[in-house]
Amino acid sequence: MPELKIKLVKSLNGRLDKHIATANSLGLKRINDETVQPDNAQTRGKIAKIGYLLEVKEAQ
Repeated sequence: MPELKIKLVKSLNGRLDKHIATANSLGLKRINDETVQPDNAQTRGKIAKIGYLLEVKEAQ
């Protein structure tokens, strides 16, 4: 299954509570945290919601 490498590049300070919760559900708590998630509709939806805080690459 294809996977995405997701990195938090901007701070969560001062963000909406829903956006912070979305980042935490991806396993991202502080700047430069990285996680590998499956490339599916749920993950894509989370990325769409907080994409302005993230850097996304395809995992290899």
